[in-house]
Amino acid sequence: MSYSLYDATIPPMIHMLGSLSSILAKGEAHGGIDPNEARLAPDMLPLKAQVTIASDTAKGAGARLAGVEIPKFEDTETTFAELKARVAKTVDFLKSLDKKAFEGAGERQIVLKFPKNTFEFTGVDYANKFVLPNVYFHITAAYAILRNRGVALGKSDYLGG
Repeated sequence: MSYSLYDATIPPMIHMLGSLSSILAKGEAHGGIDPNEARLAPDMLPLKAQVTIASDTAKGAGARLAGVEIPKFEDTETTFAELKARVAKTVDFLKSLDKKAFEGAGERQIVLKFPKNTFEFTGVDYANKFVLPNVYFHITAAYAILRNRGVALGKSDYLGG
C-alpha cells in the first residue's frame, strides 16, 4: 500500500476539524463568548473567521486535489452552533471524496488568485506548504482565542481522540 496525497491531507484535516468541533463545543458550553468578536489581538481576525478559513481551506484543498467543484458555503454563521454545523458540512464533504480522484494530484498545477497575490503550486507543494499549515494555523488560533477567554482546553483537546 502506498501513501498518497489523499492520505497526507484528507484524514488529517478530518481529524483536526473534529478537534475544532470539540473545541467549539467547549467554548459554547463555557458561555459569554461572542465568536464574531473574540480575538487575541485587535488586528487579528475573530474566532468566526478562524473557523471559516480553516473550513474553506480544507474544502478547497479537497476539491482542488480531487478535481471536483468546491462547495460554496454562505459564510453567514454567527453562533457556535452554526460554526459547528459548518465544520460538520466540511467534514462530510471531505469524507465524500473518492480517494482514486487524487491519483496524479501531486503533479496537478494549482493556482490560487487573491486580490494582492497569485500563488502557483504543484499539488504536493500546495498540500504541504499552503493547505496543511493554514488549516493547522487557523485551528490553533481558534484554540488560543478560546483558551485566552478562559475555556478549559488542553493539548489533548487540540490533538483530539
